[in-house]
Amino acid sequence: MEDEQNEPMLNDLAWDLVQQAVFAADEFRIEIPEVTSEATVLDFGIEAEGSLGAGIALAEITLAGQGEVSLTPGHLGDVAWPHVFVTTDSPTEACLLSQYAGWQLTGDDFFGMGSGPMRAAAGTEDLFKALDYREDATHVVGVIESGDFPTDTVVETIAEKCGVDPGNIALLVAPTASLAGSFQIVSRSVETAMHKLLELGFDVTRVESGMGWAPLAPVAADDLQGIGRTNDAILYGGRVTLIVNGDDESIEEIGPRIPSSGSPASGEPFLKIFEAAGRDFYKIDPMLFSPAEVILHNVETGRVHRFGRIEPDVVLTSFGL
Repeated sequence: MEDEQNEPMLNDLAWDLVQQAVFAADEFRIEIPEVTSEATVLDFGIEAEGSLGAGIALAEITLAGQGEVSLTPGHLGDVAWPHVFVTTDSPTEACLLSQYAGWQLTGDDFFGMGSGPMRAAAGTEDLFKALDYREDATHVVGVIESGDFPTDTVVETIAEKCGVDPGNIALLVAPTASLAGSFQIVSRSVETAMHKLLELGFDVTRVESGMGWAPLAPVAADDLQGIGRTNDAILYGGRVTLIVNGDDESIEEIGPRIPSSGSPASGEPFLKIFEAAGRDFYKIDPMLFSPAEVILHNVETGRVHRFGRIEPDVVLTSFGL
């Protein structure tokens, strides 16, 4: 089954959304920079100003069109604050097979975290073997969290791994410290819950639908501060509800480990945790990366399971409020 490939549903859906974003470039305040590579590169925040609309578009492209993203009113303690709200009826496809930032892209002094459905065409991550999925695509779409445009070497690597021509690649780039970049990272509330379940050995195909919200992090002065704010938004301010089927016992068994509080590293602002780890993500407990509160509603038994709680004071401090 490992060599079996699927029709490029996710990449095709995302490709259509990219064309819509190109058409609305002025409205979204995004730009198409002149780069040397053959790939289509869209600037969502490096030199471009970006916008809230650009953030929504970027997040929905990262989800390969399998989820809807919007802004909703909310609160952090007694402070009124906008939240990024995400819903999906295809959480495995939207979040794990597309949105998860599982591709570290490097080359020619370039570094960026790659997400989007191009990952499904490359199929190099263990996640795709576990979920038995890979797309046989002719066009691929990727979203890159970086402050630099991808180099020719990076584009060639993507083309080789995905089995496509460089001219059939669309790459949407935004740094963490940008409006659209911050927006799309905070849109990962459901994704982080789904990935945590996968890491805990839960059968993620039991999750039928998902919805989540987290406070929109204010644009930071630099990417380092942006990393702190966007992570805190989810780790301490994110709330997710998943609609699941099956038994309740397995949910109760792993439940306390699902939210970020299931990690002993939880409790401190993420930037402090990051600095203590020498700014190395791989030295941080991977069980930390999930929303503050996760609710699983079992539609077969009618049971509702709630784990974790938000910590608005940590988020307020992180946001400078």
